[in-house]
Amino acid sequence: MNKNILIIIGIIIITLIIFSFLKPKEEVIIEKENEIEKVEITDKIEVVHFHGTNQCFSCIKVGEYALKTIQEKFKEEYENGTIVFMDINGEFEENQEIVQKYKARGSSLFINSIIGSSYNIKEETTVWRLVNNESSYLEYFEDKLKTLLGK
Repeated sequence: MNKNILIIIGIIIITLIIFSFLKPKEEVIIEKENEIEKVEITDKIEVVHFHGTNQCFSCIKVGEYALKTIQEKFKEEYENGTIVFMDINGEFEENQEIVQKYKARGSSLFINSIIGSSYNIKEETTVWRLVNNESSYLEYFEDKLKTLLGK
């Protein structure tokens, strides 16, 4: 047999072996008012609350309600590290690396849904409209995290 054909067959076999060990991405399909959205199941979630040294009521509550949702509704995931909550003062020099990683500006809340080795960092802005209604905030944020976890 031609040497080039043997090399190509070898490459194909090695590629198939490598891909057989990769974990397939799981997806969940969500139907919202006649819209269908595919969401990949997250391996780990980082919820990061950025703030300054002096915080207003809303800035404080955005972080408190996020943490409360995680601790009360996702106790197991919080304890086993599937969901991580970080409260970061963006004014401190030692936090500048994570501020730059998330591209945070001022008080903000980010969700990083990690799938394999891929980071999917998104700023969560809806919570600011819900900050004056704790139950609405908690319900919204719980649904958001459940969707990412495929629950």
